[in-house]
Amino acid sequence: MSDIEIAQQAKMRPIIDLAGEKFAIPAEHLDPYGHYKAKISLEYVNSLKDKSDGKLILVTAISPTPAGEGKTTTTVGLGDALNRLGKKTIMCLREPSLGPCFGVKGGAAGGGYSQVVPMEDINLHFTGDFHAIGVAHNLLSALIDNHINHGNALNIDPRRIQWKRVIDMNDRALRKITIGQGGVANGFLREDGFDIVVASEVMAILCLATSRADLKARLGRIVIGYKTDKVTPVYASDLNAHGAMAALLKDAIKPNLVQTLENNLAIIHGGPFANIAHGCNTVTATKTALKLADYAVTEAGFGADLGAEKFLDIKCRMSGLKPSAVVLVATVRALKFHGGVAKDALNVENLEALEAGFANLERHLSNITNHYGLPCVVCINHFSFDSDAEIALLQQKCEALGAKCVVSKHWAHGGAGAEQLAQAVLDIVDHREPGFSYVYDDELPLLGKIEAIATKLYGAAKVSASPKVLSEIKALQANYGHFPICMAKTQMSFSTNPNAKGAPSGHTVEISEVRLANGAGFIVAIAGDMMTMPGLPKVPAAERIDISDDGVISGLF
Repeated sequence: MSDIEIAQQAKMRPIIDLAGEKFAIPAEHLDPYGHYKAKISLEYVNSLKDKSDGKLILVTAISPTPAGEGKTTTTVGLGDALNRLGKKTIMCLREPSLGPCFGVKGGAAGGGYSQVVPMEDINLHFTGDFHAIGVAHNLLSALIDNHINHGNALNIDPRRIQWKRVIDMNDRALRKITIGQGGVANGFLREDGFDIVVASEVMAILCLATSRADLKARLGRIVIGYKTDKVTPVYASDLNAHGAMAALLKDAIKPNLVQTLENNLAIIHGGPFANIAHGCNTVTATKTALKLADYAVTEAGFGADLGAEKFLDIKCRMSGLKPSAVVLVATVRALKFHGGVAKDALNVENLEALEAGFANLERHLSNITNHYGLPCVVCINHFSFDSDAEIALLQQKCEALGAKCVVSKHWAHGGAGAEQLAQAVLDIVDHREPGFSYVYDDELPLLGKIEAIATKLYGAAKVSASPKVLSEIKALQANYGHFPICMAKTQMSFSTNPNAKGAPSGHTVEISEVRLANGAGFIVAIAGDMMTMPGLPKVPAAERIDISDDGVISGLF
């Protein structure tokens, strides 16, 4: 059966009953959205602050390929397995974006028998969080142009406005647009553009905010552009926008509670783009799970060089979170792709290609264990096409590096197929105190932070930038030198070339642009040509998604 067919056969339980039974969450602190999803009140979240924390387990992966790796599926499978072993566990996931769901992915709620449900709701409008983020972002956009139209008392330079508009759909035609056409009644004529909602700084802010007050303060610190003197920033608070923006996000800031196919609880909240932002669920969601459960399993977007790096160097740095262990997900198929095998030949045994592609896994593993000092379990997300010889080779090579390597069959068997993985994780986290090292110190200059990420994690020889970009970095250093770096790089490679598979080394990482995300509290360094508004593929997933007369959705894989 397809993922959606499996999900539609799930025997879901009312979320209010499940939350009360498993974690004693009072019904009055749950705002139900139908029978099977609910928001947790911030009052209840705040009431947990004096409870001790459980153990935090991070799920990440090798560099993504068209073959698929399965971070979300593994996160769900591992969480279900831990619960099967009698361990009180909650999973923390990101909310899917509609753009990829109707573009390439077709769905992002796990797969097979390791899914979160109701799958259709989660993949479509869910509880409206992304809608609220998009409206809050675009309210600020409208207020900027309205201010200029009514006299521009703040002396905003229309040529130096940094704040675009957003929509939660892949639409390349909106990347660069002209607004204000049709005469003075329609505003000031200027160039503008759209990003996808998950690339909005409002999304990053929501995911890093720790309270409504912190959310509003961060929104007020957003730099929308500069005055005509070219140096004085204009903040969202100068436009008195942050209060209304926070009001639009009054429910979006509350974590969302759902369940797995095995009726275990999962919190799904937030979903920033893992390139232009930090690619993790909300701090509130993760901290809530740690207070409620003995173990919290969470994921970070894309490969470990992007998602895990930002989870550790941005999210953990800002929030004080400390993971106990990392699960690095790989598939035999994906490693063969990194070894040079074409997509249509990945189901054929090829030990030579697997050995060549192993370099990608080895680099990620080394980064996690050596640069962050975190213990790591390698999870081979099993496909039926994997041969015994390929599995044996992979385990042999991992064990030669001192890493535990577990074949997990959670896609086919749910939590029961991941019990060995769960036990391997428990063998680590139950015998060490949480903690890790950052890849760079706060005191390091911005350029030094960029170089540390590129040389230590990407295997680059050096970083380059134009005189203009170097000048911009120097200018940002004066006021924002203490900020962490959010590297925006292709997820497909350690280099800036998405076609460079495996573990390229000695390359140059060119920084083409830097952006200030003052409300989020980081500097975005764009490496190479990084899009913040994706396009649809030649045959988008939308073409196969349908709904029957009785309301049954199909095509969400």
